[in-house]
Amino acid sequence: MLAVPKTGTTALEAALTPLADTAILNPPGHKHVSVQRYRNLLAGFFEQRGNRPMDTMAVVREPVSWLESWYRYRTRSQLAGKATSTAGISFEDFVAAWLMTDQPEFARVGSQANFVTDDKGKIAIDHIFRYDKMAAAVSFLEARLDTSIQLQERNPSPRMPTPLSTEMTKRLHAERPQEFEIWERLKGDGSY
Repeated sequence: MLAVPKTGTTALEAALTPLADTAILNPPGHKHVSVQRYRNLLAGFFEQRGNRPMDTMAVVREPVSWLESWYRYRTRSQLAGKATSTAGISFEDFVAAWLMTDQPEFARVGSQANFVTDDKGKIAIDHIFRYDKMAAAVSFLEARLDTSIQLQERNPSPRMPTPLSTEMTKRLHAERPQEFEIWERLKGDGSY
């Protein structure tokens, strides 16, 4: 399981860690390793005992919802005064900053598309599930692991309104189409 940030994978991780032979839980740069980094740096370690590559899975979130979660998460009082804080910044300005080539620190949250694709922009994860259909991911894991999985909310973002103008929404779709294309490719049950 590759943990795309802000997609409920901390809850999955908490449920699955007792069953895992190996898990990278910290630091976040290693816990949230993209498929490219996994293939280049970690696959050999995890696959050394098998005769074939391991299946990979990830959860992705609708792109605006994903950005909303990051924005709300970075408003937490624990980040007050830090460069990563979004306190005092509108969601509209956060999205505009995320679209910049040279993003300010508060908008450096990565890209779901970059997380799940190879260096040619092709999806390189074997199984992708929609965040809003987490039950499909849980069912998949329960079948693979032959166990029951109970999720508890972990690492929630504060609740608050996050208005986004029609113009910024159009700009987001126009400038980052791959984020939305990946989301749209997921089947009705929420899987790829």
